[in-house]
Amino acid sequence: MESISFWKKYKNILFLILLIVAVAIWKPHAAIYGLQRGSLYALAGLPLSLTLGIVGIMNLSHGDFLSLGIYIVYMFSVNTRMDPLVSILPVFILLFLLGAGVYKLTVAKVLKSGHLNQLLLTFGISMILLEVMNLIWTSRPRSVYVGYSSSSVTVAGVRFGTYEFLYVAFAIAVLIGLQLFLKKTRLGQASFAVGQNPRGAKIVGINTGFVYLIVFGISVAILGIAAGVMVPRFAIFPSVGSSYTMKSFCLVAMAGLGNLTGILISGIALGVGEAIVQSIPGYAGWSDIVFFGVLIAVIMIRSIRRPSL
Repeated sequence: MESISFWKKYKNILFLILLIVAVAIWKPHAAIYGLQRGSLYALAGLPLSLTLGIVGIMNLSHGDFLSLGIYIVYMFSVNTRMDPLVSILPVFILLFLLGAGVYKLTVAKVLKSGHLNQLLLTFGISMILLEVMNLIWTSRPRSVYVGYSSSSVTVAGVRFGTYEFLYVAFAIAVLIGLQLFLKKTRLGQASFAVGQNPRGAKIVGINTGFVYLIVFGISVAILGIAAGVMVPRFAIFPSVGSSYTMKSFCLVAMAGLGNLTGILISGIALGVGEAIVQSIPGYAGWSDIVFFGVLIAVIMIRSIRRPSL
């Protein structure tokens, strides 16, 4: 029985490890870059999963908050010469305050208004953020260079960059941090209870409005962590984070609401899939289709499995 329980609990992780090993034998670069890129997708997708699972808001401005975080990291780097990784802490705090303020002023008003109103509201927030960034920084691409971001190493004749392994480290760290928060702290346990049954949580005395505010603020703040690790390796422009909105929704669709570990597994699996497509001569431009093809397939499979009413 214990072996069956272990298999059910860790089968997806074991499958992921086998996938990476198999791809590493076949196409080493695809396995390495897929692991790195997929971890970044997961790092951006984890806060969206937290928001959807607990607050229940479909946040179309998710990627634009990431873009804003990237610009704030850039400003710290330019104006104070602060290392992008060091700036993660102040950016985390600033984005938490911004997220909490946006929730209080706007999102809290539409939580009971249905998904259409939520989508329209967050789409409006997305457009405002995008235009504000265009007005302040224009659309001219910018960059921040740090020497260690271009480091590389050769292993068994395969040369690859090492900086991007920070994506893996931060994605795992954020995943562990969120799980500890939800399981080991009173606020986290209250958040978990609200996500499971908000009406029941309110009956037993949990302040659901406060929980929603904190969770939404934390979700936006985590994007500051992603921003800090992205800045040394990405060109900075207003829509740099926009694609991560749909990719994060795709990960949530694959993993299921509230499945934070599944976000990491799905992100890495899709990152490896993208890298394999990119490694095929003449098909590099097709890699983005992997994400949305999988999204369509997952939705269709789940609709088939669900019995019709």
